[in-house]
Amino acid sequence: MRVTADRATCTVSSLCVYRAPEVFDQDDEGHVVVLLPEPPDASRAAVLDAARSCPTRSIHVDEEG
Repeated sequence: MRVTADRATCTVSSLCVYRAPEVFDQDDEGHVVVLLPEPPDASRAAVLDAARSCPTRSIHVDEEG
């Protein structure tokens, strides 16, 4: 699994950080930062939940990556 985020479309909702804090954080302006672009399998469900919960669909998950 490979995770990326589009910071240009991020609206600072923070849902990704709440859903998967081991994978996502926020910069000083509140925009998403991907801490683990290749998260462990144990984080899979939380990452997918974060991606589905993002109001602007700024979180991208490549299951093949």
